Amino acid sequence: MSETILACQGLTKIFHQGTQELRVLDGVDFRLQRGERAAIIGTSGAGKSTLLHLLGGLDTPSAGEVTIADQALNRISDSERSRLRNRYLGFVYQFHHLLAEFTALDNVAMPLLIRGLATREASHRAQAVLERVGLGERLHHRPGQLSGGERQRAAIARALVTEPGCVLADEPTGNLDRSSSEQVFELMLTMNQALGTGLIMVTHDHNLAERMDVVWLLRDGQLERHRS
Repeated sequence: MSETILACQGLTKIFHQGTQELRVLDGVDFRLQRGERAAIIGTSGAGKSTLLHLLGGLDTPSAGEVTIADQALNRISDSERSRLRNRYLGFVYQFHHLLAEFTALDNVAMPLLIRGLATREASHRAQAVLERVGLGERLHHRPGQLSGGERQRAAIARALVTEPGCVLADEPTGNLDRSSSEQVFELMLTMNQALGTGLIMVTHDHNLAERMDVVWLLRDGQLERHRS
């Protein structure tokens, strides 16, 4: 039986601009099984990134509920929510968000250090993941010394080093040229298959989306299955 790693029910997000009410998400229902790959597409401004932030517990919904590994985010404390994210989720963004003053190894080890692992063990695990994503020769390079594709590889390694149940990726290839974009996307699929990690990817690239297990279209605040 498949394990649901992340789900939401009735998810609604309303922004207030003066006297105006902007309902970006309106009762979204979604469910992801462990190992499943889902793409979310939609026009610019449709609310795709907002949905991803809510699913990742980085923002609070106006209504509805998000559950990670059967734990409802609105029923636990902020500290418990942070621990849940660290244990079950990995994040990859369009911009890598690596810390410029740290090496690739240090950046990737950081989620493990936050978890409380000893420095030596965290570095050992970080090195192993960096080698898997093809950066074994770049461990001690800082982000400014890496190419755009290499920085995204390091960001993927950082997202996967904790062996999360699900990776949330927001336009992870959006800043890359076509060749680097293809390489990074293939790497994400390979790691998804190797680790059995769920993957939710927001993308404007329909060619990439069509290679996922299921494609969801976000339109008028509603999430509808586009292809499965």
